[in-house]
Amino acid sequence: MPRPLKVGIQLPEIEYEPRWTELAEMARLAEDIGLDSVWVGDHYLYRDEAGASGPWEAWTQLAAIAAVTSRVEIGPLVASTSFHEPGVLAKMAMTVEEISGGRLILGLGAGWNATEYAAFGFAYDHRISRFEEAFTIICTLLRDGHIDHEGRYYTLRDCELLPRGPRLEGPPLLIGSSGPRMLRITMPHAQQWNAWYLTYGNRADGLALQRELVDAACREVERDPAEIERTVAALVRLPGAERQRADEVPLIEGAPEQIAAVLRDFAAEGIDHVQLVIDPVTPAGLASLAPVLEALDAG
Repeated sequence: MPRPLKVGIQLPEIEYEPRWTELAEMARLAEDIGLDSVWVGDHYLYRDEAGASGPWEAWTQLAAIAAVTSRVEIGPLVASTSFHEPGVLAKMAMTVEEISGGRLILGLGAGWNATEYAAFGFAYDHRISRFEEAFTIICTLLRDGHIDHEGRYYTLRDCELLPRGPRLEGPPLLIGSSGPRMLRITMPHAQQWNAWYLTYGNRADGLALQRELVDAACREVERDPAEIERTVAALVRLPGAERQRADEVPLIEGAPEQIAAVLRDFAAEGIDHVQLVIDPVTPAGLASLAPVLEALDAG
């Protein structure tokens, strides 16, 4: 029986300070236990009442993960177009696409965390308008390999994306937003859409509204909604979790068969790919997903 949906894992971000040896171990372990994808967040700095914390840089991680794995898809969940000039971001994506042998999914978003924008000197104003222009540039470069562009925020003169990666059309584009304007901008060109678990309440029965937003945006731009793969991040509590989470959503937890049943519910709601945000996000926690995958595959 084929797996009803793809299942991936998001690597640790700020849950603790993982060393590269741990991240590499988890990426290889993801392949060994049969996961379909490995994802990293794209953030630079967080601050809250407990203090400051920062993840490792996403694109450097992705290049290294591509080199130590051979099968799983990889991607940022999602990359902020604010953090790099769009031509440079397209160049980085095509390079990781080459290193991975065509396994990159290019997740893109407009960013949201004002703390890192101020700390690292990124412009925070007009984020959606800046995203729209950057998205046009990135799509054109990945698809056509060339652009000459003069816009409000970016100017590229006779820019060429060379060399080309293993897929002529470039990696598939995943959009991490449910905002009406963002959907109107991206649905003519994106292949995948993603919702974070807080957006839909971490439950399959919370997906109907999100699904209709995507469908409506597709119809508005005269795109067949069936052409868009639906993906969601889901929060899962596994044996060995010790931290008390403050997330205002119910956790997915229980025996492997119970967790597998929830994943099948996602598939029944039209979800093609789920990225698990696990607690604990450690090699031991990841290994405990193996029986969940076995139960899922057994039907």
